[in-house]
Formats: sequence, structure tokens, C-alpha cells
Amino acid sequence: MSKIKLLLDVVSDLRSLADSVQAVADAIARKAPDEMPKPEPPEPEKQPEEKQITLEEVRAVLAEKSHDGFTAEVRALLQKYGASKLSEIDPNKYVALLKDAEGLK
Repeated sequence: MSKIKLLLDVVSDLRSLADSVQAVADAIARKAPDEMPKPEPPEPEKQPEEKQITLEEVRAVLAEKSHDGFTAEVRALLQKYGASKLSEIDPNKYVALLKDAEGLK
């Protein structure tokens, strides 16, 4: 096959491709705007929620520590957080209190 015949085949293929692209563009243009798929907005990244620690969970840990012989240390922790009993402690301080209690060994 001559080079000219190959070039003519390429030109013919390019024209066919251009016709196909034009047909797709026309089909898209004819669709009503409400029929066109709308891009969905990306979902905001969800922050992992910090688990709320309950009074019962803190009480269980402190009771275990007290049972293990750390009664005086548990009382000292309660006083450190400004209370004489667990129910007087602000729930926002439970995480810190648990960390301190886990440090008792």
C-alpha cells in the first residue's frame, strides 16, 4: 500500500470520528437541562464523634481501682477535680479523670 493511500485512510477515519463526536454533542444539546445528570455535591467529611463517657463508666473504673487497693488515691483524684464524691464532678472532666485513674498502679 502506498503512503498516500494510508494517509487517505487516516483522513477518512478522522472525518468519521469527527462525525461521531458531533452526533454525541448534538444529542447532549437536545436533552432538557432537567434531564441532564446533576453533579452531586461532595459530602462533608465526618468528624469522628468523641464518645461521651457516662457517670456509670467512670464509677466502674474508680470502683475497680478502689477494690484493687487504691482507695486513698481515688479520693485524692476526686479532690483534685474539686469534689468529695463522683457525682459532684463536671461530666466534661470525666475523660481527664479516667486518664488519671488509669495511671494508678
